[in-house]
Amino acid sequence: MTTTTGDLSRFSINQMTVKQLSMPELVGACVELGVPGVGLWREPVQSYGLEATAKLVRDAGLAVTTLCRGGFFTAIDPEERARALDDNRRAVDEAATLGTDTLVLVSGGLPAGSKDLHGARERIADALAELGPYAAGRGVRLAIEPLHPMYASDRCVVSTLAQALDLAERFPADQVGVTVDTYHIWWDDHAPAQIARAGAGGRIHTFQLADWTTPLPEGVLNGRGQIGDGAIDMREWKSYVEAAGYSGPIEVELFNDGLWARDGREVLAETAARFREHAA
Repeated sequence: MTTTTGDLSRFSINQMTVKQLSMPELVGACVELGVPGVGLWREPVQSYGLEATAKLVRDAGLAVTTLCRGGFFTAIDPEERARALDDNRRAVDEAATLGTDTLVLVSGGLPAGSKDLHGARERIADALAELGPYAAGRGVRLAIEPLHPMYASDRCVVSTLAQALDLAERFPADQVGVTVDTYHIWWDDHAPAQIARAGAGGRIHTFQLADWTTPLPEGVLNGRGQIGDGAIDMREWKSYVEAAGYSGPIEVELFNDGLWARDGREVLAETAARFREHAA
């Protein structure tokens, strides 16, 4: 039986966890269930309307904890890189309009036919050099999210917090920091020390939870488990980020076909209860 001993004061629901809910349904369910924050995604925001979303969330008294996502900086073709930079500037502007100070970055995988991880990471740095000042000028921080190594070829050549910080630390902390996501780093023995490193530099820009359950589904993308269902000790990782000085919102971000097939409000209520039990 699920217990509900903790509070929800730091809980934020990432929109992808309950993507079956429309924007008004999501906001209404958050208000009804006492969820104080939401992490939004660009596509549903654009579908509902940027200004309309900003007003809806603001009028409901919800905090927008992050906007997902920017990134995909690893293209070699100059025109493709220019388009990516333009899109990321738009993402920064959208984040500012929505009232969040954090744009999460998924940096991009290897271009077709390439095996050059180092070159791909350097192209990320080149993009950050252009975008960091632009974002800071609009009150937005860029949060590099390292993804589990199984995504290195197609989605993100940044696989560890150490790699993310090596990139971020080339720039001021008010421009570029990192996303700490349990799903992607729980396996890494070096991650606790890297969390401390990130905290010392003021670079933990967001903290996200998802559990690791197996077997992973075909394609692996939608394999994030409901917190409490898998192998990750959420309170252990919460203790690391808190020891590093992080006291901000904690997002639960789940890509899970089973959860998406259920009633979205029910999933939100369950996720809030699991947060209370395992992370509050």
